[in-house]
Formats: sequence, structure tokens, C-alpha cells
Amino acid sequence: MIVAVTGGKGGVGKSTVALNLGSELDAVVVDADLAMADLPATRGPDLHDVLAGRAEPLEAISTVGTVSLLSCGRTLAGARGCDLLAFTETIEQVAKEYEHIVIDCPAGMAADAGLPLVAADSCLLVTVPQRFALADAVRTRTLARQLDTGLLRVVLNRTGDNPPVEIVERTLGAPVTAIPESKTLAQAQRHGRPVATTASESTSAERFAELGRAVHRCRS
Repeated sequence: MIVAVTGGKGGVGKSTVALNLGSELDAVVVDADLAMADLPATRGPDLHDVLAGRAEPLEAISTVGTVSLLSCGRTLAGARGCDLLAFTETIEQVAKEYEHIVIDCPAGMAADAGLPLVAADSCLLVTVPQRFALADAVRTRTLARQLDTGLLRVVLNRTGDNPPVEIVERTLGAPVTAIPESKTLAQAQRHGRPVATTASESTSAERFAELGRAVHRCRS
């Protein structure tokens, strides 16, 4: 199973969702944001090196805490040196060795944002309860449909009391998992760790566990 975590708008928490979902699924998490990587950096080769032909995909996978991660470089030169056409083949090679892959997609609607959707079997759409973010999510939903990438679920991130779950479900046409605003979750992300490893009894950890189970059910 290859799941792309997408959303269109930057800053809605795609990387947080990808890292925590990867932990729940025991997946390899791929940081596909070639220009603005947000998941933890690792030693050794990274996705920039793989897409430039300097490393093999499997040798670029590292373990960060409890998560297997194919991280991405941080330099503009590294991003410019990537062959985008090699991305799908890279994911296919990783999929031969790992049962589950979670791809953290870049923001926007450019070609590099569409490539993970092409490589994935399905996607999760991340948004926040703000009108502008929901409009971006609708555009990304349209792109996923055009690329024939099925939408498994919507993650409504950074919610407060009474999140607009029903409105979001009607607008985007998929079940919603609401993740509340949480200092505990934000702190775990700053340290590059899933919240289940730092605050396993928290509401955020429970919601990500629910999300992982929901994804499994959708694929079964």
C-alpha cells in the first residue's frame, strides 16, 4: 500500500500526519518535498541523491526513532539536480521491499506535487478548519481525481471545539478524522518523533491510531 499525504496548501500539517501515520502503519515515510523538506534529516544519502542517480533507494532509508524514513536534502542545488521522472521508479523499488509506504507530498499544484499522487495507490487529504485551506483542498481533490488516485480519508488538522466535520465531509466527499490542536503533538513533531512515542495516552495519539486503523480498513 502506497499512500500519499497531500493537501495543496502549505502549513496545514502534512508532514505531521505523514510521520504519525507512518508510525501507525509501520511504513517507510518518504519526504517528497524536494525544495522544502520538513521531516527529520538523516545521515548518509537522501532522496536528492537517489533522484540524481548518486544512490540507490534502499540505501537511503534510515531509521529515525521508531520510523523508517527516506529523507530529503535541504539544498536548492540538490533539488535542482533531481530527475523528477525517476521518482515513480524509486517508489516502486522501495515497494518491493516494504509493505507500506507513506509519501509526504509538497505543497502547491506544480508537477512535483502531482508526482507522488501518480506513484501512490491512494491519498489522504490534509486541511485545517479555515476557508482558504478548504478551497486549496478542493483543488487538490480535483487533481487527485484527474490522476485517478483514490481518496481514502480527509484529515482535519489543528481543530478546536466542534470542528466542522460534516461540512468538510460533504465538500470533499470522504470520511474525516479530526486531529485537535495540541502542544504535545507540536513538541513531538519538533523532535521528529511520532506523538505515540512521547505521549501515548494523549488525544492526538488516539486519533492517529484511529486514522491508521481506518486506512487499514479502506485497503482491506
